[in-house]
Amino acid sequence: MPVTHRATSALLTASLLVLGLAACGSGGDEKAGSDEQGDKQITVYSGRSEKLVEPLLEKFTAQTGITVQPRYASTAQLAAQLVEEGDRSPADVFFAQDAGALGTVAKRGMFSTLPEATTSQVPQTYRAGTGQWVGVSARARVLVHNPDLVPTDQLPKSVFDLVDPAWKGKVALAPTNASFQAFVTAIRVQHGDARAEEFLAGLRANDPQIRDGNGKIVEDVNSGIVAVGLVNHYYLGEIAKEQGTTPEELKAKVHFFPGGDTGALVNVAGVGVLNRAASDPDVQRFVDFLLSAESQAYFAEQTFEYPVISGVPGPAYVPPLADLSVPEVDLNDLDTLDATVTMIKNSGLVP
Repeated sequence: MPVTHRATSALLTASLLVLGLAACGSGGDEKAGSDEQGDKQITVYSGRSEKLVEPLLEKFTAQTGITVQPRYASTAQLAAQLVEEGDRSPADVFFAQDAGALGTVAKRGMFSTLPEATTSQVPQTYRAGTGQWVGVSARARVLVHNPDLVPTDQLPKSVFDLVDPAWKGKVALAPTNASFQAFVTAIRVQHGDARAEEFLAGLRANDPQIRDGNGKIVEDVNSGIVAVGLVNHYYLGEIAKEQGTTPEELKAKVHFFPGGDTGALVNVAGVGVLNRAASDPDVQRFVDFLLSAESQAYFAEQTFEYPVISGVPGPAYVPPLADLSVPEVDLNDLDTLDATVTMIKNSGLVP
């Protein structure tokens, strides 16, 4: 897989996330040394990759003079580390890849309440009801497909249709990927554990094509190796960028499941401010910067995600976020990852 693909979260790491046993061994200096550099410094635990967010951090520092000390690792690792560190954590901000991890930390009472002036910029669907975290970019689950192998008029109406024997051997999955795990959690929330177990068993019986990440799925669908795959929408933009073309020129296309189907889940990357930094104006400036029009445009144009504030266009190759028919799933409820990981493992989708 090209290094530009986003890192996947292993099932073991995800289990450690909820149990609070994982330790993070990834970069960034703790804020304890900030006195040598002045007071204008914040520590950000970033589950988003360095390559992805470093340009934003550099822009923030250039505009404000506030130095960002990042600590990079997977969202699962960092959430686990925050839980283990508790009040001893040097982190000011947790910049997470998904709402489930934010919810896990919020449940431990570690986040402060963000100002309403900040959270009100984002639709209620994409922020915590308690105001303890806020989404800064959004991504939709889609079915990527190769029209040469599956004509548009034969695409499934629901993600649950993929367990039909007609799809045997034709569907690619990345079951160790955090986004797949969040999607399965959404099935559990919306339809119950029994339906989720039945769905996973049906996928397993259909001999799915297992991949280690969404990017590889898009590549293989695009080249005709596999007919369809379950991914996040932005990977089409990433693969096109890597290949020096546009999403519209790729053979692979995205299909949004209609009618509020669980397969059309929209999740968010977002931030929470640790209690220790609740009154730090520099930290608040950072959160507001991520929700600025400049940063929101960066997410849309460089990472192909959906902006979450009004007035900033999303990627050109997908419908506007407001036009999507999303399932009735509260993102605050995607914080039971341990049960989901166990369920996926028991299904046999992961050796």
